[in-house]
Amino acid sequence: MSRRFNRGFVLLPCVLTVFGAALAPDADPAPAIPILTIDDSIINPVTAEYIMDAIDRAESEQSSALVIELDTPGGLLTSTRMIVKKIMNAKVPVIVYVAPSGSRAGSAGVFITLAAHVAAMAPSTNIGAAHPVEMGESPGNNRDSLKDILEGLKKEKGQKAEEEKKKVKEPADPMSEKILNDTLAWVATIAKERGRNVDWAQRAVRESVSAGEDEALRLGVIDVVAKDLEDLIVKMDGKKVRLAERETTLHLAGVPQIRMAMSLRQRILNVLINPNIAYILLILGFYGLLFEITHPGSWFPGIAGLICLILAFYAFQTLPTNYAGLALITLALVLFIAEVKVVSYGFLTLAGLTCMFLGSLLLFDTTADFLRVSLRVVAPAVLSTAAIFVFLISLAVRAQRRPKASGVEALVGMVGEVSVDLPKGKVTIDGEIWNAVSGMPVLKGEKVRIVAVEGMTLKVEKL
Repeated sequence: MSRRFNRGFVLLPCVLTVFGAALAPDADPAPAIPILTIDDSIINPVTAEYIMDAIDRAESEQSSALVIELDTPGGLLTSTRMIVKKIMNAKVPVIVYVAPSGSRAGSAGVFITLAAHVAAMAPSTNIGAAHPVEMGESPGNNRDSLKDILEGLKKEKGQKAEEEKKKVKEPADPMSEKILNDTLAWVATIAKERGRNVDWAQRAVRESVSAGEDEALRLGVIDVVAKDLEDLIVKMDGKKVRLAERETTLHLAGVPQIRMAMSLRQRILNVLINPNIAYILLILGFYGLLFEITHPGSWFPGIAGLICLILAFYAFQTLPTNYAGLALITLALVLFIAEVKVVSYGFLTLAGLTCMFLGSLLLFDTTADFLRVSLRVVAPAVLSTAAIFVFLISLAVRAQRRPKASGVEALVGMVGEVSVDLPKGKVTIDGEIWNAVSGMPVLKGEKVRIVAVEGMTLKVEKL
């Protein structure tokens, strides 16, 4: 009896342990890896807010890492600095992956990729061309033309392009020089901190060089080439990275992933900051004000126009706006309003269209194509405006040629009814009785048309 009791006493803890393990809740799973997507988007304050908020969330949830799938032509230097600063001080590893195939990390994308704890690229992608053109250079800068000349000399004389480029002086504008030198020092610091190719990083800024994924890997610009996100996770699992405060090892295999999209507010604001959208809103705002001024009391066009203008000016405070271009477009609106008020036979419309076209081209002071208004947007806006005013002018000309609609002259062409037999009698026109004469007899009740007015007597003809 005592042996059975002792045996049961020994087995009881084992049984309880097994049942306890079965009934105990599962351990908390590892936090999901946030995946951000910058899909052919300009780096701007909204993009910066999106990335910075995601890093804060990843830090609060203690995620294993954060991945940014990057495809950008470039963007604003101020926003880029904010993103880079956040990544450099992040408490979680940030992986920048230039993907999918065909994507690019241009201009601002170079700084963001270099600042990442892990820099990766997909096949058929490229990185480079980080010269800060959008931060102060004017379209008249001679740097590009000098480079073209040097390329021509290279072809003719067989000289090396690198030797000739050393002879090219930097832009004479002191502000451009300061911005360039500051950017060079900044990108060198980023590359050195992450152990990447400092010389290539500075050439990407100074000479706008670019590299494909294989060349970037060979030069030490990036850490890995991965065909897709799953391949990237496998290759980077177990890699050691250095954060701002400590060194950590990436544990990515088997960790769930979650796509973090922009909020509705961020998506709307990100669309508004697009130069083409901002320009369209500006033109629609001017159209609304023009209609309200020419048709007072309509209300809706005027209110809608003001809303469009406010949204456009929100974008202008972020984009490199040239206020000379904005002034020309405003002058065009004034000339269009004057065309409606005075007779200029189309001269004011022509002047307004000229101002509108030139102002549209000058609206954003930058040589970066992705920060300028496309001609595919400018041309339809100008042509549609021209079509509207040609139509309005034609209506005005027709109105001037139309017979007067008041006085006795307005009676010519009207139809009346004979109230006293003609050739000399009376007719009724719109309830009024007039003396009338006719070249032939017309009986009472028959219809006649007025052909002329002589004093107070109407000349009519039988219908």
